[in-house]
Amino acid sequence: MDRQKEILRILEEIYGGSRSALEYDSVYQLLVAVILSAQTNDNQVNKITGKLFQLYPDAEAMSALEPEELEPLIATCGLYKNKAKNIVATSRILCREYGGVVPADREKLMQLPGVGRKTANVVLAVGFGIPALAVDTHVQRVSNRLGLAKSTTPEQTEAQLCALIPEEQWPDAHHWLIWHGRKLCAAQRPKCGQCPLAQLCPSVVE
Repeated sequence: MDRQKEILRILEEIYGGSRSALEYDSVYQLLVAVILSAQTNDNQVNKITGKLFQLYPDAEAMSALEPEELEPLIATCGLYKNKAKNIVATSRILCREYGGVVPADREKLMQLPGVGRKTANVVLAVGFGIPALAVDTHVQRVSNRLGLAKSTTPEQTEAQLCALIPEEQWPDAHHWLIWHGRKLCAAQRPKCGQCPLAQLCPSVVE
């Protein structure tokens, strides 16, 4: 436990104040950006949304589209056909059931097309400031490598991290782990020789 706390302390020291790399001007735009980010890096998503949100900035505007009209605007991200269908359907539900406003409720969010637990947690934590800890591929990989979790599923990892980390730090810890995964603890060829956590990490590559 002391080792885990020291790892978290160092992560906070290095990455404290880090925020999402996604660019957005509203909770609705954040939701769309996170849906687009599945199997697509944030830089590519920002290139897409920089133009997309100028044309369709809110749920009302997006809901007027057919998925086939949205597809060419997001075609440079992975799974764009499914994402176009989900974004349009979600926008229509938001307009019909929530007055175009994204609900600050995990269960309601997860009922929206294309929104799983990770996406819902990102929207809650980043968009609303509600304590939640989203587990994406970076968080899953890094937390298990560092021994902060020992799990095979994002749900297990989330539960173990939430038990370890104070609730008020959940949103921040999500960003610490993501940025550590992007900068040093890559899926392939992690930079263990440059990592300030190497002495504490059970997975260091010699």
